[in-house]
Amino acid sequence: MSIIKIDINSDEFQTELEKTVKFTDKVIEQFNWVYNPQAEVNEGVQMGLARNKMMYGKRFCPCFMVEEVEGKPKSVDDRICPCKPAIEKEMPEDGVCHCGIYCTPEYAEKKRAEMGMEEAIHTHSRGLTKDEALTLLDQRELDGDELASLMEARELNMVQFKLVDVREHMEWQMGHIKDADKLVPTSSFFAALDDAKLNKDENIILYCHVGSRSAHCARILTDMGYKKIGNLTYGIVSYGGEIER
Repeated sequence: MSIIKIDINSDEFQTELEKTVKFTDKVIEQFNWVYNPQAEVNEGVQMGLARNKMMYGKRFCPCFMVEEVEGKPKSVDDRICPCKPAIEKEMPEDGVCHCGIYCTPEYAEKKRAEMGMEEAIHTHSRGLTKDEALTLLDQRELDGDELASLMEARELNMVQFKLVDVREHMEWQMGHIKDADKLVPTSSFFAALDDAKLNKDENIILYCHVGSRSAHCARILTDMGYKKIGNLTYGIVSYGGEIER
């Protein structure tokens, strides 16, 4: 299939893009879906759909490769917007289509909450709301800012969890996260775990120096039936909160 270059600034493309936006508006209305709260996602997909319509005569989903089969353009899995896999599987199960433009109202609401939470965490513009803190606590991997925000939320009694250090006793003495609850050294992990008496149903966040030991311990605990394990991905070195020595 020969390469076709599309000038996105051309009148032809802009006209097709306008038609495509009206098309996706109708899809939204037909299925009672909503657009992704991230406007740049929608814009990118709409531009891709418009490009494919100009190139191939069909609005193939832009996230999938289009190949020539028996002289005709064909998308992998017959992905023509709104595609069958999105209607039958992705939207009911995931709440969002593969390309990301179409969402259920529930998914979009959750996404908006996450976007507001992320801004609050990383710009420190405000503290988390209780709902945001609970959503963040469900994440399996946390960065330093996220854990600091959760520690603040715990201090305000918005959430409850145990923060467990899996480094060695010497490292703990050199400095540990203020208000960490337990020390369960990796070198004596199972014996120390018995002494720690952690509940398998409570939220537990693990940390070490750079995240490797705690990630390993998180996998062990998950295999043992602990249900709510989080990990400080890059360890105590990434944590911006208070360190106690």
